[in-house]
Amino acid sequence: MKNVIITGADGFVGSNTVEYFLSQGVQVLALDIGEHPRRLTPREGLTYRSCNIFDTEKLFEVAEKGVYDTFIHFAWMGSAGNERTDYQLQMKNALACVECVKAAKELGCSRFVCAGSIMEYEVEAALHTQGSKPGMAYIYGMGKHIAHAMSKSVAAAIGIDLLWPMITNAYGVGEFSPRFVNSTLRKIINGEPLQFTAATQNYDFVYITDVAKAFYCVAKDGKPFYEYMIGSGNARPLKEFILEMQQACAPDAKPLFGDVPFTGTNMPLDVFDISDLKNDTGFVPSISFGEGCQKTMDWLKEIG
Repeated sequence: MKNVIITGADGFVGSNTVEYFLSQGVQVLALDIGEHPRRLTPREGLTYRSCNIFDTEKLFEVAEKGVYDTFIHFAWMGSAGNERTDYQLQMKNALACVECVKAAKELGCSRFVCAGSIMEYEVEAALHTQGSKPGMAYIYGMGKHIAHAMSKSVAAAIGIDLLWPMITNAYGVGEFSPRFVNSTLRKIINGEPLQFTAATQNYDFVYITDVAKAFYCVAKDGKPFYEYMIGSGNARPLKEFILEMQQACAPDAKPLFGDVPFTGTNMPLDVFDISDLKNDTGFVPSISFGEGCQKTMDWLKEIG
């Protein structure tokens, strides 16, 4: 693996992954929708190009054929906020993913690595439970699930290796979205009440630099047509994560459990297992949840 294309390269996960690949001596063509990057900074081995992958023909304008061996796909509109429920946008994302598989093959790549989500499993569980009424928040995961299914068939048909790492919950320095860790840390900073569900549902979180390292390991040593869960290797009930965060970041705070109703799907712990990732690629997480939360909180305070 010497030359890679990374889409969505200027996003939270994408930019950290670009930086990790560069640190390993890999040349990176970084593609994102912005005319200029916001997170990435110029450095040796990095080429940035503006490219909207919804128009996959643009890929052939910015990427030369026969140069790149691996295509890593993060570009996905509406991964946070209200757009997660926009089914037209999420279907558009899924179709763009399949078109990127085909483009990667035409460009000469032998491997296609896409960022999947643990929500794909939640979607399956919710859909196939009799009488279930999945909320609109599942639309994002449904888009990922559809992209996974169609990309796997297309990749097999055209002869390119598909690898599908599935992120549990990435967090850390540089994330601006209102997801769980960020929103809870902001409440701690602002001295707001810490109110949660009973938090008995199983969960996992993985720090952003570990996520980036995992994508490198999968791209380099993962087995074709395998999916790999990216997590901390220490999944457990959400309440235990909350208490670890509280002890690390707000030892005097009093988390309140049970004040918020839980309407999601509780997944069994074995879904979060990262044994295949560790055994096939040698990946080992290095940042504990408490340490990662402290780093993130320090950064949030710094940026105000």
